[in-house]
Amino acid sequence: MWIIWLVIAALLMAGEVATTGFFLLWFGIGAAVAAIAALLGVSSLPLQIIIFLVVSLLLVLGSRTIFEKYLARHTSLKTGVDLMIGEIVSVIEPSQGARNEAAIKAFGSVWTAIPIAGEEPLQIGESVKIDRIDGNTVYVYRPSHHSRLKH
Repeated sequence: MWIIWLVIAALLMAGEVATTGFFLLWFGIGAAVAAIAALLGVSSLPLQIIIFLVVSLLLVLGSRTIFEKYLARHTSLKTGVDLMIGEIVSVIEPSQGARNEAAIKAFGSVWTAIPIAGEEPLQIGESVKIDRIDGNTVYVYRPSHHSRLKH
């Protein structure tokens, strides 16, 4: 019976290579532990199945707990427009209108930029830092002034 468990373990681990999420791997390890148990003399198939299920489920639950508790909270991977926050960019069109709308160029695209509360209207050629993005509007400030501003 241990050979069958070993084949199941190999198939599950091979299946893990074709998927993501570390799910089949834990069942492959469970099957390997069941194979070891069968090799060491556990001849009862129901007991081998229980060993397989208990080990597999403990590994699944343990890995999810570890991922959520330690890995998910410590990742600060930014994607999409979040990559722009904190970047220093140039003003390409000056502020105008009631909201002091200007234009900036960031990552090869032109964006509508509005100075955050307390900032003066923006001028062509000024360097500004991206504070936040709301829809397709970018809120910016002059890095040298930011320590005095509250927004």
